[in-house]
Amino acid sequence: MSGAGTARAVLQRAPRDLDLVELPLPDVGPDDALLSVEACGICGTDVEEYSGALLDSIGPASPFVPGHEPVGRIAAIGAGAARRWGLAEGDRVVVEPALPCGACRDCRTGRYALCAGWDHHPMSYGFIPARIPPALWGGFADHMYLHPNSVVHRVPDTVDPRIAATFNALAAGVEWAVEVPGTRAGDCVVVLGAGQRGLTCVLAARAAGAGPVIVTGLAADRHKLDLALELGATGAVEADGGGVPEKVLALTGGVPADVVIDVASHDTTTVLDAMRIARPGGTVVLAGLKGGRPVPGWVSDDVVLKGLRVQGVRAVGHTSFRRAVALIAAGDRPLHRLVTHSFALADAAEAIETLAGNRPASPETAPVSVVITPDSVPPPPPHP
Repeated sequence: MSGAGTARAVLQRAPRDLDLVELPLPDVGPDDALLSVEACGICGTDVEEYSGALLDSIGPASPFVPGHEPVGRIAAIGAGAARRWGLAEGDRVVVEPALPCGACRDCRTGRYALCAGWDHHPMSYGFIPARIPPALWGGFADHMYLHPNSVVHRVPDTVDPRIAATFNALAAGVEWAVEVPGTRAGDCVVVLGAGQRGLTCVLAARAAGAGPVIVTGLAADRHKLDLALELGATGAVEADGGGVPEKVLALTGGVPADVVIDVASHDTTTVLDAMRIARPGGTVVLAGLKGGRPVPGWVSDDVVLKGLRVQGVRAVGHTSFRRAVALIAAGDRPLHRLVTHSFALADAAEAIETLAGNRPASPETAPVSVVITPDSVPPPPPHP
């Protein structure tokens, strides 16, 4: 199938330099496809990519099309790709960010999200230089190229694509709160941080049958704590003023947590809080980056004497994506409450600045999840 025409795409040329351009549509061969993008979620990684914080370490060395959380319909697909993925033109899919090489050790052992087997590392949608044909490697566009190694998941037509765009955030919640710690029904789970990923950790833990599930956050983010309660948290703690372990244990009746997930960014005190809240033999999952700062007062003996399992998390595995898509398809969770803002391609910079908290907002207008669509549409309405 021969490409014809052009696609609108956001091109990042430098930090904070986004330009809406026209790029040629690629030819579609027997093993690849073309996605007509309906929505693309954005997260903190997009904020750091936009600001330039990631570009020196892992970002591309030339202009690129951002966007690693795309949802859309198959616009064109080769016969081999259609058989391999079980898809046809018109099917709605979400696309995992990682593009596995399929040959490196991590890919061969099922950890393809950590793949480092390409010459141009990382090969992840939203990070690939536009100088590598066919340039349309990101979801901030109305069309995106699907490489033969892409990992895709079909989504029912009944799902609003803006809600489907929460798949990456929800998969992180499944990975960090359920898959990695091995959370079981009845486990006590504590989530430190009520941001986008903290909220999806709450939702995923409750979907796995955990309870009680306690979430912490700042008083300034009370609206997010209240949303966590809507998503299934059994208790919410304001962390201002310290004493978080005592406040949490007051809600659990003094019972330490089986699983503690630290998704708070920059604040190193949450690492120590997590160690104190976890029960002997419990699991602490570290997911929030602290900007390279050490944790003052951390004593490794505390981990040894309590027999804690401390696990860092970086990427999301295939099983977590599958479970996240299943939760979205079920339609019985208030995922629409996560999607607070929607912007058109031409307003991509505004979308990122909004998620970063760089725009005035009240609790009623503060962002949780922000999506970009080819054209401007309001956030999705509540489910009937």
